[in-house]
Amino acid sequence: MAQRALPLPAARLGRAVRTAGASPTVSGVVLLLPDGEPYSYRRPSSLSYARRLPLARALARAGADDGLSAHVVHYRCRGWNTAEAHLAADAEWAVDEVVRRYGDIPVCLAGHGMGGRAALRAGGHPAVTSVLAMAPWLPAGPDAEPEPVKHLVGRHVLLVHGTNDAHADPELSFRLAERAKKSNRDTCRFEVHSDGHALRQHQREVTALAADFIRGSLFGRGYARPLADALAAPPPLGLRMPLAAGFGESLRG
Repeated sequence: MAQRALPLPAARLGRAVRTAGASPTVSGVVLLLPDGEPYSYRRPSSLSYARRLPLARALARAGADDGLSAHVVHYRCRGWNTAEAHLAADAEWAVDEVVRRYGDIPVCLAGHGMGGRAALRAGGHPAVTSVLAMAPWLPAGPDAEPEPVKHLVGRHVLLVHGTNDAHADPELSFRLAERAKKSNRDTCRFEVHSDGHALRQHQREVTALAADFIRGSLFGRGYARPLADALAAPPPLGLRMPLAAGFGESLRG
């Protein structure tokens, strides 16, 4: 395991991502949580931050009329680091910072990979309305304790996972969604067939699904039919919902 040699720097919010002509009042915030590593005290790479910016910009455009602001969180370090759970703690700090800056507005935690795990773990914060976990990395093995889920009651929860993910086991995210659904009916999961960990092959569809989920969960917009059906369907149907090619081209047509 990597050892910490120096004090960790402070976590911080990236600069607000907003669209020209957006509502001047911030009415909701989505916090983008980059991927990380199981064990590391090294500072996060600038690349992990940069990889979340295109999604932040797309979400800000989609939610411009609603007053959506997006921030990509800068972690203190790139590792989860067992019981210290640094990435989850940084996500919780980021929500506190949003409340300090913007007041009592709804927040969505949207994480990828290890950031997806952080979003799920920090989703119990009182200001969090919804959680989006994309290709979440979850611990495996006979000694791994199941991730907690009961704190997600009252939140809208969406998991998205590529079926060919060789880095984060999609079956583990299904099992977590299955446990979460038992106590929180507002939980669903989409499978992106043939896609890998980065979800690049169907990036357009994943972005459209994320935007629809965030606008619906933060601002009360009606969900697109596939998302509404996934939330309403009993397991396993609503937890193995295929993300169709072309999703987002005519969401409400």
